[in-house]
Formats: sequence, structure tokens, C-alpha cells
Amino acid sequence: MVEVGAFMAAPFATMQLADLGATVVKVENPSGGDQVRAIGPFTEGHSSPFARLNRNKRSVALDLKSEAGIAAFRRLIAGADVLVENLRPGAMRKLGLGFDDLKELNPRLVYVSASGWGQDGPLADLPGLDIMAQARGGLMSVTGMPGGDPVKVGVPIADLVCGLYGALGAVSALHARGLTGHGQHVDVSLLESAVSFAIWEAGKYFATGETGRPLGSAHQSTAPYQAIRTADGWCTVGAVTPKTWHGFCVALGLTDLLGDERYTDAHDRHGLREELIPAIERVTAGRTTADVVAALEARGVPCAPISDYSQVFNDAHLNERRFFWDAEHPEMGQVRQLGSVMRFSDTPTRRGPAGPLLGADTVEVLRECGLTEQEIDRLLAEGAAAQSPTPMESS
Repeated sequence: MVEVGAFMAAPFATMQLADLGATVVKVENPSGGDQVRAIGPFTEGHSSPFARLNRNKRSVALDLKSEAGIAAFRRLIAGADVLVENLRPGAMRKLGLGFDDLKELNPRLVYVSASGWGQDGPLADLPGLDIMAQARGGLMSVTGMPGGDPVKVGVPIADLVCGLYGALGAVSALHARGLTGHGQHVDVSLLESAVSFAIWEAGKYFATGETGRPLGSAHQSTAPYQAIRTADGWCTVGAVTPKTWHGFCVALGLTDLLGDERYTDAHDRHGLREELIPAIERVTAGRTTADVVAALEARGVPCAPISDYSQVFNDAHLNERRFFWDAEHPEMGQVRQLGSVMRFSDTPTRRGPAGPLLGADTVEVLRECGLTEQEIDRLLAEGAAAQSPTPMESS
């Protein structure tokens, strides 16, 4: 598998596939490589985010604007199953490396393109980053507090889920190839990835014409399903079924609410939440988060404290499940990693090295592709001579 990626979508897609056992060759510009290498914080001079986002990969430094670099890249593709790229639409085609060009070389190639807006349509040629996809895709219109400023999701959710769709598309296309014998082009975009989350909003709009608005942490149609204030912080609760609503009221001593017919139905409670939530918080504000969570858990009511990431990264449950692990880096030492979400009973995900040094595997990979020592020396000389080549364009 070959990656021509920068920043997030393509590298996140190939990280997932590398975790699952794919051999991923990350092709980078000899001058600087993936832009994430320049983003801190840094450990021993190396990007901490890069070392995590690009684990289990090999790095090959090729100048794709040189004849020798193009020739070497085509040798890589000739034996590849999958190519994942997230350059600006048309950038690979201008290099003679578009899908139509490479399928002539390798008809079995699965070619995944991730971009801001997709490979066609009126927006295709515009630059597109995560926040733009969140904005145009509607996420920022429903995120935040009612009447507040527009807020993006705290993590680059459009970028990340686009990478997941890209990985899923690659696996699906490989399965189809097993039936048809030939590869295909997979087009995924940040915009459509962002819009794909609008399950509740689409259900409301297409049924009633009503447009979703920011609700803070509250659910779109049921209550109580949101963050609740406590004496020392916040916890979340989801008491939306008859059983959990009953357990919630009993656990917190709010049995008077059970006798109020206005609160019998979760949807009706949602419409009355401006009076319901303050009534709940008059009780919870006098109890600690741990006390409220323990009381609700004892009654089988879905709930959880709101953790910051220092708490998440030291969470006892996650540590018991060995979600976090350490990957070896030649200069950074042990690099703590987020684990794969996928757990297989027979084929566990790979836990190999951290993100590679730029070009660390160039010679070895090119030898495996059949390049001669003379051809490899020429490539290395060109890379060393390159002063400031134009950086690869990201999605």
C-alpha cells in the first residue's frame, strides 16, 4: 500500500490499515516531508503528533516533480494493491499519476482519493480543511450553546472520519476486486463525511422542515440526555427510557417528578427541559460528581463523568484493556500510542514502530521494487540537490 498524504485524512486512513497489517509505504517530499513533521510539540526534535499518526509505516523520500522520482513511484505502484492520496484534486493527474494513468500500469490498483470537497462538483478546485467542512457541512450550526458563537467540534472530526471512510472504501474495493479482478477509484471528501453525521438533523428536516439548532450538550429530541451540573463539576446522563427515567428519579430522590404526567414521555420532557434541568440540578448541585455517578450506576442509569484528556489518558478502564501502548522510535525512544478501536479475537492489530524518520526506508523499498543501485544513487543525489521544492498540496 502506498500513501501520498499530508496532515490528516490520508495518513489516518493508512494508519488504520497499517494497524490491521497492511504494509504502508509513505511517499514524502525529500525537502521536509509531510507537513505534520513541522508541527509540535517536539521530542528530540521530532513531531509528537507525526510519530503517532504515522506508526507502522515506512518512509520513502521521492521528488514527484522529477523524472527519476516519477519513474520510481510508478515502480512502487506496479506492485501495490492500494494507493491513498489527499492532494488537491487534479494534482496527481498533473503529475501523470492520476487513476486513469495508473490503472493502465496496474489494473488491480485500488486508488483512494481524499479531498476537501470531492473530485468533482463546483467546489472541487477550492482548498478545503476540516473547519471549512465542519462549517459548510452543518456541524458548526448545531455545535455550541443556544444563541452562542459558532463552535467547531473540538477534534478534526471531518478529517478523521474521512480517513475512516477512505480505509473502509479501500477494504471494500479490495473485496470487490476479488470478485471482478480489477481495481477502482474511491472518492471520499471531508464535506460529505461531515454531512454524514446528520442522522437526527436529516430525520427532523425531511420529516418536518425544521432546521436543527445548537442545543449545548442536550439531545435533539429526548431528555434528560445531557450534561448535568454537580457540586464539583459535571456529569452526563441519559435517562430516556421509562426504566432509566424511573431509576434516575429514584436514585436522586426526585420521585415527585415521577408523579408529574408532563414528564412521562421522553419527547415531552425534551420540550420542557428549560424547567426540568434546573429542577434536577437543584439536587445534583449539592452532590459531588462521583456521588451522583455512583447513585445512578447503582440504578442502571446510563451516566458518566466529563473527563479532560489528562484523566482520559490515565483512565483505569482503558488501562485495564491495554488501550494505550508504547511504540519504539529510533530517536524519541518510547512513544505512547492510542490503541486501535478494533479488537480481533484471532488476529490482533499490529503494534509496531512509531512514525518513521523521513526517507528512512527509501533505499530498502526501492531495492525491493527492483531499482538498480545506479538508479537509487541518482534518486538520492537528486533529493540532496533539491533546494526548496514546492510542498505537496494538501486537501
